[in-house]
Amino acid sequence: MDVAVTGSSGLIGTALCRFLEQRGDRVVRVVRRSPQPGEDAIEWHPDRDELDAGALEGVDAVVNLAGESIGARRWSAEQKRRLIDTRVRSTMLLSRALAQAVNPPSVFVSGSAVGYYGDRGDEELRESSGRGTGFLSDLASAWEAATEPAERAGRRVVHVRTGIVLDREAAALKRMLLPFKLGFGGRLGSGRQYWSWISLADEVRGIAWALDNDVRGPLNLVSPNPVTNTEFSKALGRVMHRPALLPAPKFGLHVLLGHEFADELLFASQRAVPHALMSSGFTFEHETVGAALTDALTRPA
Repeated sequence: MDVAVTGSSGLIGTALCRFLEQRGDRVVRVVRRSPQPGEDAIEWHPDRDELDAGALEGVDAVVNLAGESIGARRWSAEQKRRLIDTRVRSTMLLSRALAQAVNPPSVFVSGSAVGYYGDRGDEELRESSGRGTGFLSDLASAWEAATEPAERAGRRVVHVRTGIVLDREAAALKRMLLPFKLGFGGRLGSGRQYWSWISLADEVRGIAWALDNDVRGPLNLVSPNPVTNTEFSKALGRVMHRPALLPAPKFGLHVLLGHEFADELLFASQRAVPHALMSSGFTFEHETVGAALTDALTRPA
C-alpha cells in the first residue's frame, strides 16, 4: 500500500511511518518544505492553502496527523486559533484534494480526539455517543466536519478519536514523570475523573487497522480499560517505584495552567471505550494501564 502521512515528524507520525515501512508499505511524507532529492515526499503549506491535488494521484491512502500540540502551552486566544487552524484548515485542504483528484486515494484516516465528548463523568462513551461542550469538543467536531468534501466524493473516511497516548516521549506523560521522580506524585484534584489512554504501539496498530479494514466514521483509539486519575497515578507510582500520595490541588493547577486548559485536559472525565474498533476484530497489545506504562518506561529507546 502507498500511504501519504501528514504530521510524519511527530511522535505518532514517526512511529506510524516506521511501522508501515517495516511491514512493506511505501510511505510518502507530506512536509512543509521542499523535498530533498530522492526523498519520497509531497510539499504542502496548509497555512497558505497550498497543496497540489495531483501530488496525491495514485496514492492508496492518506493519514492526517497534522496539528499543533494541544498541551504545549497555555490557551491564549492566539494559541487556540493555532490549534484550530493547524487541524481544521489542514484537514479541509486535504479533503478537497482527495475530492478533486482524478485517481485519488480511496481511504482518508484523519485525526480527532476523545475531547469530542466533553466532560461526561462516569458515562461510558461509545462512538455513537453525542458530542459534549467546551473548546476541545468544538475543536474535535470542526476537525471531523472538515473531512466532508472527501466523504461526499465517496472516499472511506475514518476519524480516529485518540485518548492520552502513553510513551516516554509523549508530552502528557513526560510532564507527569518529574513529580513522581521527586517523590511528589499523586492524583490531580479529586482524582475521580476518568482518563482514556492508549499505548503508542496500540495507537499505531489501530491506525494501520483503520487503513486495512472496512471501518469508517468515528473510531475511539483508546484502551478498553479507562481508569480514574487516582488509578492512573497509583499505576504510575508502582511502575516508577515511587509513592503516589500527594494530590495536586485543583486551584494550583488553575493558576499554573489556566482554568480552561486545566479543566478540559486534566479534570474532564471521559470514559471512552473502543467499541467500533473491537467489534471489527482488533485486539490490543496493552489492555491495562500498568502494562502500557511499564512498556512506555522500560522499553529500549
